[in-house]
Amino acid sequence: MRVFVTIQHPAHVHFFRNAITELEEDGHDVHVFARKKEMAVELLQRYDIDHEVLAGTASGLSQLAWVQATYEARLLRRAMKLKPDVIAAIGGVAAAHVATVVGARSVVFYDTEHAKLIQNLAFPFADVVYTPDCFQQSIGPKQIRYPGYHELAYLHPDRFTPDPTVISDLGLDPDDTFVVLRLIKWGASHDVGQGGFGAVGDVIDQLEDTGAEVLITSERSLPSELESRRTTVEPHRMHDVLAYADLFIGEGATMAAESAVLGTPAIYVNTLTMGYTDELDERYGLLFNYQGTDRHALALDKAVSVLEDDENWEEHREQLLIDKIDTTDVILRAITGRSSQPRGQTQKPNTEI
Repeated sequence: MRVFVTIQHPAHVHFFRNAITELEEDGHDVHVFARKKEMAVELLQRYDIDHEVLAGTASGLSQLAWVQATYEARLLRRAMKLKPDVIAAIGGVAAAHVATVVGARSVVFYDTEHAKLIQNLAFPFADVVYTPDCFQQSIGPKQIRYPGYHELAYLHPDRFTPDPTVISDLGLDPDDTFVVLRLIKWGASHDVGQGGFGAVGDVIDQLEDTGAEVLITSERSLPSELESRRTTVEPHRMHDVLAYADLFIGEGATMAAESAVLGTPAIYVNTLTMGYTDELDERYGLLFNYQGTDRHALALDKAVSVLEDDENWEEHREQLLIDKIDTTDVILRAITGRSSQPRGQTQKPNTEI
């Protein structure tokens, strides 16, 4: 098969990279097309994934519309020349549109209920839409639910083993308590009018009062007095950091979910919530949602509680891994129509519904 994979966010690289490797090992012709978005291109280079960059970055919604149109037009030209059998994507606006024009099958993955614009532009044209079984919307007959999360495509224990050398590389000792604080830019279309923390300095002060080291990773500029405290981590090593952290607290849902599936308690502070953040909270107790007007204060109270308690978070994670499957296997089934080889005892059989 000739397969197109479209990448428009760093998380998309992680989501597809294991599937890309297995598809190529099985002899499929895989073409990866990217847009410059944060560290997406750098990650593709780091993982030695051949790719072509079709469009650049965007600042603001009006520029984003132009960049997206450019990306889609260039993807269409490549598809008309190369004639793919399948085009796969997360979100899948360009993938679904281009596949419809060239007669390819479009396979879309999605887990974000409130991103209505993307859904309205992509889902009517997609051939199939794969969502986690905790996804709170019904899309209709083209929807296939699976027992997993996007993050388990690359952080399932059969796919990922954290590197302990990241601790010393950060200048920490193994016995140090440290927290990862994540601040986002609020630049996505679905972020308009939303919010997270109040004063960042207050977050840091209260966390440090517990004796924890705070590692700040931020998409946006920090106050001048805090900018020098920004932590620089190579993007491919961030999951090692999250795996060994004592706590994650932040405004980004993806990194909160990554921490949770790694067994690191996560506090998610954002007026938006999703099916997967709700489930990780209510079913597994690995993620704690704070969305209301008092979210800043409540989240910090919970953070202090987590750091002071002696909860066995690995037990929570073990239950999650019993219930969920390796999402890369879902990706391979979606693209090729067959299952990859089972990779470990924690993987469940095909349970798509």
